[in-house]
Amino acid sequence: MKYLISGGGTGGHIFPAVSIANALCMQDPEADILFVGALGRMEMERVPEAGYRIVGLPVRGFNRAQPWKNISVLFDLWKSMRMAKKIVRDFRPDVAVGVGGYASGAAMKVAAQMGIPVLLQEQNGFAGVTNKLLRNDAAVICVAYEGMERFFPAGKIVFTGNPVRQDLTMGSSERAIAFFNREFNVRFEEGVPTLLIIGGSLGARTINESIADALPRLAESGIQVIWQTGKTYYDKCRNALDAVFGAENIVCTPFLHNMPDCYALADLVISRAGASSISEICLLGKASILVPSPNVAEDHQTHNAMALVNRQAAVLVKDADAGKALVLNALTLINDREKLGLLEQNAAMLGCPDSADRIAQEVRKLAGARK
Repeated sequence: MKYLISGGGTGGHIFPAVSIANALCMQDPEADILFVGALGRMEMERVPEAGYRIVGLPVRGFNRAQPWKNISVLFDLWKSMRMAKKIVRDFRPDVAVGVGGYASGAAMKVAAQMGIPVLLQEQNGFAGVTNKLLRNDAAVICVAYEGMERFFPAGKIVFTGNPVRQDLTMGSSERAIAFFNREFNVRFEEGVPTLLIIGGSLGARTINESIADALPRLAESGIQVIWQTGKTYYDKCRNALDAVFGAENIVCTPFLHNMPDCYALADLVISRAGASSISEICLLGKASILVPSPNVAEDHQTHNAMALVNRQAAVLVKDADAGKALVLNALTLINDREKLGLLEQNAAMLGCPDSADRIAQEVRKLAGARK
């Protein structure tokens, strides 16, 4: 079988795409997989690193702030549609899989026009623009949240959850403590409440500023803190930490390369509310405080977060309130074992450990039906 997978632009699109490809290869060792991405976006590097071929399209997003600049965008879209048609005609896939993003729109539209069954995977609780535009072209739409009938035909929806890295379940708190004590000269101990703060590879400005302002309080709190700042904010955050006396309980780093171990050690997680982050938190059954980013399309991170909050599986702090409320809520919650346990239990109930396998099965059903 041949499978065309398209999408990207962000890690939230790329990781599910690669996970689906990996699951397809596990279920169908003879699978032939080709990715289609957008030139200049991160998928053009990440997909080959994962061992798959990828072809890039010049497609770009529309400039809403300066509409007169969209003439060149429309030309690139027309050019991408022509290129996608040739890719589909030459590769002749049995199924096309779209995970969202600019390239996915062009590739999935062309595939549907050429009679190729299309499966869409929507990561968020508020559907993305590309997938909404493709809803009538899709045969199956895999979702991670309930109530998606607002956006897609109910008969096409299959609840699968979002794919996550399976190595996350193999973390070790002992290994995390040994690593941080050795590499960061801190004094972490087993059994001490630990706060994990993650803002993505680029960081989250509001979260970082809220933590930086409260560093003296965190240093005296009696808890352990793992603070992933992102590369954009690291220098400023590091300088703020260096100015605090006795902060031997706080790790400050731009990246965390040992996420499974960090999650294993954490009692409470502070995070943005991207689909991938939420799926990881639920898979591992972690208590969390979610701070949705206000800088995403249609405020979809708030929709993601509320899906957990409404089930008592997470606590929400609005971005605008983070400066006053974030650290205060975190210190109160991390010492409330009963509330932590409730959040952990309810989050775990929302986890989908086999989501990539479920999606791959749906893909293969479409391929088998077409054959």
